[in-house]
Amino acid sequence: MQRLGHSLAALAIALVLAGATAAFADPFFFSTGEPDGRMAAATRPKSHGKIEIEAADDFIVTSQTHLDRASFTGLLRHGGPGEIRQVDVELYRVFPNDSNVARTSGPPTFSTPQVPTRVNSPADEAFDSRDSAEGTLGFTVTVIDHEFPAANSVIDGIHPVPDQATKGDGAVKGQEVRVDVVFDPPFDLAPGHYFFVPQVRLKGKGGNFLWLSAPRPPLAFVGDLQMWIRNADLDPDWLRVGTDIVDDALPPTFNGSFLLSGTP
Repeated sequence: MQRLGHSLAALAIALVLAGATAAFADPFFFSTGEPDGRMAAATRPKSHGKIEIEAADDFIVTSQTHLDRASFTGLLRHGGPGEIRQVDVELYRVFPNDSNVARTSGPPTFSTPQVPTRVNSPADEAFDSRDSAEGTLGFTVTVIDHEFPAANSVIDGIHPVPDQATKGDGAVKGQEVRVDVVFDPPFDLAPGHYFFVPQVRLKGKGGNFLWLSAPRPPLAFVGDLQMWIRNADLDPDWLRVGTDIVDDALPPTFNGSFLLSGTP
């Protein structure tokens, strides 16, 4: 954990220095911190017969921002960085933006929400995206730890109500990797509240990239929301990884481990 802290600190300094020459105004920088080993959530685009899974965590910008770089940390349980074939990043606004608000409460059907709540969830539809397959995102991958454990995971247990509380898919272990990405063109963001959704496609049909959680609390910022997740079967609804899926008398909450930087 100490070595990872040093790597994140070095990366943060490099990103700030890179952005400092772009404008006289302060560059944008945001980080939830290093992984805490509590949760690992699958997040992947659709491929090779595997349905899409999206894991999301939020951030805010307080002024017009050109978001040009990001990093996020996760687990590879099979193979190594050479297994990664595609990386994409989607940004969502907070529900009810970009959403069908005509859907009402009721039993789970195609036309009604299939989850306990949509309050503070990501929107139905993405606000914007960048994708290595389309040439709008470049990425590099660094191995941080060859054997890193997470106490719980969410991979297959993503179900509509009343079966959402699976308690998670159990402990996992794998190579801890940091994925550094560059957006070209940058995201052009007005002041507001957004969700960051990284997705990683691996070679072949086996394996998943599992996004690692970061400590929560303390909150990353005032108004910090928790990690959400959905798969293609649950779309357009989202579940809270801790409150809905892990569940408990005092349900846990999680942030995803990620870092963002940009310029005014």
